[in-house]
Amino acid sequence: MTVRNEADSCPGVLRVHEAADGPLARIRVPGGALTPAQLQALAAAAQDLGDGNIELTSRGNVQLRQVSDAVALGGRLTAAGLLPSASHERVRNIVASPLSGRVGGWTDVRGLVPALDEGLRAAARLADLPGRVLFTLDDGRGDVSALHGDIGVHAVDENTYALVLAGGDSGVRVPAAEAVDLMLAAAHGFLDLRGEQWRLHEVPDGQARLTDHLLSTRTGLDTSGEPLELPARQDIPIGWLNQADDLVALGAGVRLGSLPARVAEFLAAVERPLFVTPWRSVVLTDMDEWTAEQVVRVLAPMGLIFDANSPWLQVSACAGLPGCAKSLTDVRADVASAVESGRVIPTGTAQSAMDGLDADEIVAAGRQHWSGCDRRCGRPRGAVTDVIATTDGYRITPSA
Repeated sequence: MTVRNEADSCPGVLRVHEAADGPLARIRVPGGALTPAQLQALAAAAQDLGDGNIELTSRGNVQLRQVSDAVALGGRLTAAGLLPSASHERVRNIVASPLSGRVGGWTDVRGLVPALDEGLRAAARLADLPGRVLFTLDDGRGDVSALHGDIGVHAVDENTYALVLAGGDSGVRVPAAEAVDLMLAAAHGFLDLRGEQWRLHEVPDGQARLTDHLLSTRTGLDTSGEPLELPARQDIPIGWLNQADDLVALGAGVRLGSLPARVAEFLAAVERPLFVTPWRSVVLTDMDEWTAEQVVRVLAPMGLIFDANSPWLQVSACAGLPGCAKSLTDVRADVASAVESGRVIPTGTAQSAMDGLDADEIVAAGRQHWSGCDRRCGRPRGAVTDVIATTDGYRITPSA
């Protein structure tokens, strides 16, 4: 059991985090959905008030570093519709299958995103949820249920969802029309049970206790579902994606999740809906083929990744120096050097567990996460090789 002795300090816009390189603001983007105007507003704010980049997070949110004027930022985001609630801003952590309704999946979860967001903001008590609680809406393909959120639904057919709690199938099945109400009830139930814990998986027997709580307070719940396996996955939608309506979506990787404001301006200028994914990439949707071809032609040379085999898609990293005072090195510069020099390889023979390596000695294969200290912040789930900075150099721990 995790014991929490400190208050939840998860940052937002109205309460920024004092990082080593300056104030950091995190902006919740339910379902990762951004309109062109909202993306343009973020790009302008990054240039005028931040360090010139939009950071993508592992929850499909965005953040700005080195914020010079948090009040001005709040005003801009409110005007853009990105800060609809002062009281609930940090609890709007909603991840949804980014291709839902366009490519694959049992059903379309897009309509559930605003309904859940509105339901959270309408309940005054739910402002007390910790800022780390994650809601997931999976259209059945298993991409976001694999993130092991706290409360979610996972489509099992065109009209039925499984209730997912603490990353596992609770056995409860619910019609699509009742999915959001049940998730909101689960959020209230978590507040009843959580004590000082921030996440449902930290509550002893949290999944079972919350399921029992819902069964005791809501009549007629169906608990007959066959258990679903929800393994950790890395489902980055990259490249040319043919939509069901004969239009095209483009998935683009973003190097280490840092999107330059200038590139964001070009994406906004396409004037199509955009989704930030929890794999620190973006999906630009609803284009004809000619428009999609021009996007690739212009933005690939600017650093967006449309090649699913790119080594940049194998790596992730914590903030490192100068962003984090706990880091022992500029880990992002080190991992960038490893990619650019060909030392990040998709498959093959890499170093076994080793200590005391200089950054330029590291050769690692497959998915890997580079960390500036043993905290390993931002590490993705699943099989990942850890490359961790120590006082004596880097340590490699291959995935099991």
